[in-house]
Amino acid sequence: GDNRWSGLERELIAAFEQLGAGDLVRSIEHTKDLPERLAQISEAASEALSQLAQQIQDSSIEVASAADAVNEIASELASGSSQQAASVVEITAAMEELARTASQIAENASRQAELAARAEASGEAGSAAVLEAVFGVEEVQKRISAIASRADALGTRSKEIYRVLDLITEIAQETHILSLNAAIEAAAAGADGRRFAVVAEEVRHLAQRSQESVESVRNLLDEFASSIRATIVATEEGSKEAIRVLERSRAASSAIEELRGASGDTSRVAQQISMATQQQNAASDEVVMTLREVSLVVQRMTGGLKNLSSTADRLNQLGLEIQLLAQSFHLESPRSLKHLVEGWARQIEPLPSLPDKEKTLDELVRNAPFVELGYLMGLDGGTLALSFNRDLLDERQRSLAAKVRETDVRQRPWFKAVARHWRTTLIPPYESMQNSEACFTVCTPLRNGDGSIAAVLGIDINVTGWTRI
Repeated sequence: GDNRWSGLERELIAAFEQLGAGDLVRSIEHTKDLPERLAQISEAASEALSQLAQQIQDSSIEVASAADAVNEIASELASGSSQQAASVVEITAAMEELARTASQIAENASRQAELAARAEASGEAGSAAVLEAVFGVEEVQKRISAIASRADALGTRSKEIYRVLDLITEIAQETHILSLNAAIEAAAAGADGRRFAVVAEEVRHLAQRSQESVESVRNLLDEFASSIRATIVATEEGSKEAIRVLERSRAASSAIEELRGASGDTSRVAQQISMATQQQNAASDEVVMTLREVSLVVQRMTGGLKNLSSTADRLNQLGLEIQLLAQSFHLESPRSLKHLVEGWARQIEPLPSLPDKEKTLDELVRNAPFVELGYLMGLDGGTLALSFNRDLLDERQRSLAAKVRETDVRQRPWFKAVARHWRTTLIPPYESMQNSEACFTVCTPLRNGDGSIAAVLGIDINVTGWTRI
């Protein structure tokens, strides 16, 4: 009876030890030799715990998947909002520059309008001045024409004077001849004709003086006629030049009038441009104000999304912690990593040679997209087999992973845990030396025929790949 009780005690202790370690598979195996009722109760309790653990695992996976999805969405939203914020800042800066440019354009347009108005006023003043000049030139031309007319009249009068002088010259010549004749007659008369001779001589002298005076007057009149002719020529040239100046002045007046009209049009257009640029400047200022408000809203939204991203990261971390907590149970489930690694161990254990073991490990790792590395370690800490997941690790990362062959792993926590407790162990997440991503290790002992440990099988699980699956 004592031996039977001791055996039952050992089975119960073993079952509870397995339960304490989270192994709900082996705990049921240890209850098979118990009394029927006790075995049923133990199996029912183990089954209930197993179902609960399975639900926790399933829920934790869903929570982790949802948390990962939320994290990705939050990251995308945060990234998008950051880009939007940057874009809004760039657009705001561009609009501020445009507003400054519009302000400068408005100022330039206003100055242009002022200059155009001044040009219009100057054009009006110039037009008035040219009109006055035209009137003045016309008056000068009229006066030159009057001078020419008077010069012509003087020429005509001088010709009449020439005729009078000619008549006086003829009379003087005849008088001279008569005085000569009288002198001759007086000489012939003798003493009686002396007085008459004296008178005749005086008449002759007067006639001669008259001729001399007429000649002097004629010379003066010639000079006067030359001056009149020069005056007539000058007035004719002056009249022609006045006519040319008048024509040019009238052309200048027409050009200035056209310029004044164009200046008026330019002034009106410049005023319209000034008004339009002022409106554009006001609109640009409003757009800049709106963009600044939008920028503040986007910045607040970005801050909120960053908080959401941080919360999502925390939720993702909590989901991972729940998953790992659920993975502390060993269940007969494809989602149980302990069940997975022990299944790999059962496939590798019976193989006779290390090359066969490594080949099988390669196939298992290749078909598990979330496993970075698979390795088989001897009890001396040396590497017996090593397999890489080429989809997760590039050539450089595989080179880093290969250095494990040169490493003694006996002091690693996972190796020490398996060697101490002889059971499957899950190590909390850490940063992978290969790709710096989060990963964790699940390891289990490979046993000899007598049940002793022959080696340790470990797999490094990529957290991102595992949670996605």
